[in-house]
Amino acid sequence: MTPTATGRFAARRQEQTVTPPAQSASPTGSDAAPPPGRIRIEHLAGDRYEIAVRGHRIVVDQPVEDGGQDSGPTPTELFAASLASCVAFYAGRYLTPHGVDPKGLRVDAGFTMASDHPARVTEATLTVKAPEGLDPARYDALLAVASHCTVHNTLHQPPTVRIGMAPSDGPE
Repeated sequence: MTPTATGRFAARRQEQTVTPPAQSASPTGSDAAPPPGRIRIEHLAGDRYEIAVRGHRIVVDQPVEDGGQDSGPTPTELFAASLASCVAFYAGRYLTPHGVDPKGLRVDAGFTMASDHPARVTEATLTVKAPEGLDPARYDALLAVASHCTVHNTLHQPPTVRIGMAPSDGPE
């Protein structure tokens, strides 16, 4: 597996976009964290939205050139990051019982957007960089474990997605 130059996923360091639960006061006033298995998204301003999950807060936005403020990753970048971080998590879980320190483990991800409609990711390419101390004879086993992470499995067997409507809560 080799990374692609197209759509390279790069982490933004301009602003911390994930805050620990103790600092998670929502600017929209919805301070109660959604229960496990539930996620709440609320509009902040412009193209900025706040994601609340188990007491954590993540801001998504669009780049300045696309009309946003670039105060966080785009939802599509977060999608690619979700896959890459899941692969990294599974790879790390493989290393520890095999006596290999996961320090230095890295996953690089790239994605390509469709050139036609509907807008979608057409390809994601991930490269796992093994940490020092992993015998190259174990690379295939590490890739086998990492490529069966929950997010990757979900992409191969897509869930049913239902999008519905709820009435407004009224004026703020």
